[in-house]
Amino acid sequence: MDDAVRRAIELTPAASTSERVIDITTTGRRTGRARRIEIFFYRVGGETYLCSGTVPSPSWYVNLVANPEFTVHLKHGVRADLAARATPVTDPAVRRAVLTEIVADLNQPSNPGHLAQPVMLEDWLGCRLVRVDFAAA
Repeated sequence: MDDAVRRAIELTPAASTSERVIDITTTGRRTGRARRIEIFFYRVGGETYLCSGTVPSPSWYVNLVANPEFTVHLKHGVRADLAARATPVTDPAVRRAVLTEIVADLNQPSNPGHLAQPVMLEDWLGCRLVRVDFAAA
């Protein structure tokens, strides 16, 4: 993975909203067709995550559970299409730890998600959460 791509993925809480927005292409659970959407990604403990926030069952999540191989499309600053694999985060302790960091990131003064503050952890504990593992380049 080249340095520009690595820097784009390894964002910090200082990252702007646009730096946090990517597209992902999943494979439809029922149709088998490629589905591309725009989504925020988050970094916690050196890992990349996708989170549904307060949306209870987004299509991207059910697609990734059925077909975990997908593509991450970086589109701000650096453009790259990265092969990835999603792993649902289901362990309650791990979920709480990761979501605590995501919520803290969203509650910083620059509020990258433009969400009404304060964002409450309790509202996000039921979200769909996946860890993203990038394929070796």
